[in-house]
Amino acid sequence: MSNESIETLINLTMLLALFAGLAIWWVSKHGGKRGRIAERTRTMSLDLRTEHGGGDQSDEAPAKRVKILLRLAKIGDRLPLFDTKHRLKLKKTMVRSGYRSPRAVSVLLAIKFLFGLGCAALTVMLGSNIPVVGAYPAFRGILMLAVFIAGMIVPEYFVAWRSSRRRKAMAGCLPDALDLLVICTNAGNSLGVSIRRVADELAMICPPLSDEFSLTADELKLSGDSTRALRELAERIDLPSIRALISTLTQSLRYGTPISSALRTLSRTERLAHIVSLEEKAAKLAPKMVVPMMLFILPAVVAIAAGPAVIQLLAYVAAQ
Repeated sequence: MSNESIETLINLTMLLALFAGLAIWWVSKHGGKRGRIAERTRTMSLDLRTEHGGGDQSDEAPAKRVKILLRLAKIGDRLPLFDTKHRLKLKKTMVRSGYRSPRAVSVLLAIKFLFGLGCAALTVMLGSNIPVVGAYPAFRGILMLAVFIAGMIVPEYFVAWRSSRRRKAMAGCLPDALDLLVICTNAGNSLGVSIRRVADELAMICPPLSDEFSLTADELKLSGDSTRALRELAERIDLPSIRALISTLTQSLRYGTPISSALRTLSRTERLAHIVSLEEKAAKLAPKMVVPMMLFILPAVVAIAAGPAVIQLLAYVAAQ
């Protein structure tokens, strides 16, 4: 295939990507009469909020951010690439990552699609620089498709990594939270008041756990259904220790047993498990340090110890 046909294929691919981006923008901009009315209402409310705030420039950045998120949510709602099952799975992951907004899944889907499209466009533009195989349009097309799929997976893995990191932070602070719950329940406070006080105390130590406890306390105060609120807490955090806590509290509420004694036993168990996990991590440090010592520390020690002798030996050989 000649260079002219390759350039024509590149131009056509770039034009198709441009037309796809323009089509998505047009759909998000003209999403029906109700969409336009809702957009005008949100814009007017943001303008009125800015005017009543005295024209403070600090409100412009949140307003722009809200507009960007709304446009991303529109794009995510209109993407036909993801079914309901996948959206529910992403919603659960987003909730466990701390994103509880109703539009969080739509924004994530839009970011996935746009990120994959951007990676594919970069692959099209830079694919000719790949040695040997970069001159073949078929390989570049396959590579563009593979990069598009990989680009759509990256944001989802980032959210999953954030969720895992958030759960680890909450697991490390859970024994302290249980101790505080024991103190609050021994003082005669109810379950909702105790959870609220623990959330306030953990605000500076562990913000994710404090946020989850605050939401649970609000649900207990508004709904009054303790079992449902506690189960939703276990579903949001998704930790075995939290599920054990929720099971203990649910059984205590159901059978009327003292909550403080059950929490004291669970706190002691979680504290012991936390200490065992720390000892296990400390025991794993020695094998993990072997490879860095062999690669970085041992060569430097050998060079310092044997360097002068080698230099003297080379000088002696040169003198002979």
